Amino acid sequence: MKYAQHADALARHLAIMPFRDRLAQVAPEAVDPEIEASVIDQAAQFTEGSLEPVAAMLDRLGITVVDGRATTSVTQIEAWRSFCDMGWLAMVAPEPFGQGLSLALLTACEELFNRASAPFCMLATSTRTAASLLTSCASQSVIDEWVPRLLSGEWSATICISEPDAGSDVGRIRTHARHAERGWQVTGEKCWISYGDHDLTSRIGHLTLARSTDGVGARGLSLFLVPSTREDGSANAVHLRRVEEKLGLHCSPTCQIGFEEAEAVLLGDEGRGLQTLFQMMLLMRLNCGPQGMGVASAAFATALGYAQDRKQGGPADEPPVAIVEHADVQRQLLEMAAAVELGRGLNFAAANALDLGARCADPEEARRWTDLAQFLLPLVKDGAARAAFDVSSAAVQVLGGAGYTCEWPLERYLRDARVFSVFEGTTGMQALDILHRRVWRDNRAGIDAFAAAIADDSRDCRALADAIGSLHAATDALRDLVSTPREGEAGAYAYLELCRSVAYGWIAARIAALSGDDPVGRRMAAAADYYLAGLPTRARAFAEQATMGAQHLGGLAAYLEQ
Repeated sequence: MKYAQHADALARHLAIMPFRDRLAQVAPEAVDPEIEASVIDQAAQFTEGSLEPVAAMLDRLGITVVDGRATTSVTQIEAWRSFCDMGWLAMVAPEPFGQGLSLALLTACEELFNRASAPFCMLATSTRTAASLLTSCASQSVIDEWVPRLLSGEWSATICISEPDAGSDVGRIRTHARHAERGWQVTGEKCWISYGDHDLTSRIGHLTLARSTDGVGARGLSLFLVPSTREDGSANAVHLRRVEEKLGLHCSPTCQIGFEEAEAVLLGDEGRGLQTLFQMMLLMRLNCGPQGMGVASAAFATALGYAQDRKQGGPADEPPVAIVEHADVQRQLLEMAAAVELGRGLNFAAANALDLGARCADPEEARRWTDLAQFLLPLVKDGAARAAFDVSSAAVQVLGGAGYTCEWPLERYLRDARVFSVFEGTTGMQALDILHRRVWRDNRAGIDAFAAAIADDSRDCRALADAIGSLHAATDALRDLVSTPREGEAGAYAYLELCRSVAYGWIAARIAALSGDDPVGRRMAAAADYYLAGLPTRARAFAEQATMGAQHLGGLAAYLEQ
């Protein structure tokens, strides 16, 4: 089976992942090696047999608009039904709705699914996370009506935040809601809505932020469930304005949607919409990890296989050698391997931290795990996004001109991956999140939780210990800049890179110590050793850049002169 090696690596990562022992104590039913192995094997078989054979076709067929509705292909409809029939949407949902399995196991399966087709999987993510949100904040009647149908794939859901003039700046949202005689009505325009309209499910629930009070900024926002159809089956006042034509993700309709006094249901407390939506946003950000690593692993596998088969170079009077024998090709392949293995390991660490934050009965312990998860998730999101694009680009480099053609899937991976570092918050937004929230607002609580979590692993790894020293020094320097935020913000990107480098170094140290001496373990250890060799130098450079201040940005003024 083509995916067998990938499945073996995922199973090994699960076996040695951080915080596994604590999760087994808190929720023993969620950590079972036999169940994990069986589920990963089923996911690998499903991906290889059902998703990968149609992935290129889904990209070519894309989306059409017929009579004002977004229409998918018959191939995509059949793949979606097959996916839902296997029960993948209900993996982590608690009983009686699902199996209650761990977020880490879901992360492993989603990496396999995304390896075949990231755009196909995007509907599953919004639908599954919406079901989780409704379970926590909706009335019992809404839960009973919506959650089983979402988890069966009969209905689906979106998340509607962005507007034409309000993207990440949610305080400027203008979509509004009013309480009328028959209930709430929502009016406004939303854009960049993945699967905002389609024919894969019979009903779509739009989880929509709208302004319902006079509060300024985010304080005036509430969260609403706006169904595409009313209870009697008639169309609600939800209108498809357009489907974007875009670089990649061709089978995922990205829509602009208009609400014209559309009937809606309030979720959670009025005026606390962003807080209510927060749980879904965390889960969606976690999903960015396996999304990016799925694409990165596919690109790496393509490059590795090609490098072993393609013969070129060597002495002119001898047969050419496989290009994998060349030092620079080996460097590129090890860079790819490190991005995949370490990003994958960090995905599992964040999944466990988020799971423990939800499952721990002790509020103080739950808060510590949530603090840690909120620190790790920007690193997961941006690291996976960057890996997907960078590894795909590097794979094109290994294949040379062949990689640039449609004969190989790398150009599709590259097109799909470019947006990963844009949606769910751009790289710059992730960097500012780390600085403003984790260093300044929370007084480094998540960073301190991270340092405590990796302390044991750093004692036996000099490279990691040196990198942690650079992180602490940079964090202290940036914390002192809270009163001059521009000075700190100028180094936020480098600080994000520093945090991610240390987190990857932590995963590398664990892999080096725990992965085992068999083919799976040796592959993982090779990537970890390669990364650790350059970690101290990399961390020192990022720490220096993070604390340079804003003075070096002054040169841009020359380009702004009229």
